Amino acid sequence: MKTTQIPGPVEEVVRRMRAIKDELDPRDGVASFNNMYLRVTELVGQQITGGFFKDNDFVERLDVIFARLYFDAVDAAKLGKRPNPVWRPVFDARSNRTVWPLQFALAGMNAHINHDLAVAVVETCKERGTTPDTKPVHDDYLRVNELLAKIEAEVRAEYEPALLKLATKDAETLEHILSSFSIARARDTAWATTQMLWAQRNNSVLLGMTKRTLEDTVATAGRMLVTPVVPPPK
Repeated sequence: MKTTQIPGPVEEVVRRMRAIKDELDPRDGVASFNNMYLRVTELVGQQITGGFFKDNDFVERLDVIFARLYFDAVDAAKLGKRPNPVWRPVFDARSNRTVWPLQFALAGMNAHINHDLAVAVVETCKERGTTPDTKPVHDDYLRVNELLAKIEAEVRAEYEPALLKLATKDAETLEHILSSFSIARARDTAWATTQMLWAQRNNSVLLGMTKRTLEDTVATAGRMLVTPVVPPPK
């Protein structure tokens, strides 16, 4: 059976995520996000060489720039520094065993999509001399949605049996928290944010204010997503 190859730069991203996975305790909240993100990145990399996207070079470069923002958070934590505010809910709660792995995975996606993605799209467009409104850029952005929706559904399904074991009140509380985040909705919001950041790219004062507001908003959502409920059943 033929194995789909992943482009070199994306394979480097995958290798770094695998290294992070090997370094972390599986119960670490950051590991929960890293595992989900690894699955997404492997799938995107396979599709780059599979003819799924219209502009492979753009998607490949975006994947690398996007991942770098997560790696910056990991590296900051390793050095004992505070990561970007959007990542702090995940890193601050990473050892709390009453927060479910799925909560950490979604809180990480909240930080990475609602904040990092828009920043990465703008940076990639500037680097490649294109714009977010260029048709292949948005078309391929929407195609990634399909892949993310697939992984999100798979990850949520993995935790359904455990949810059924909870007392009704705990299950309802946890489901309320989990239902507050959707990758599809987040990416729709991130696209609107991308257009806003792009329009402000030459106004440093306004751009700085927008980014600070964005960080505060995303961080607040992240703290809600990692609200402790009850330890997962063993």
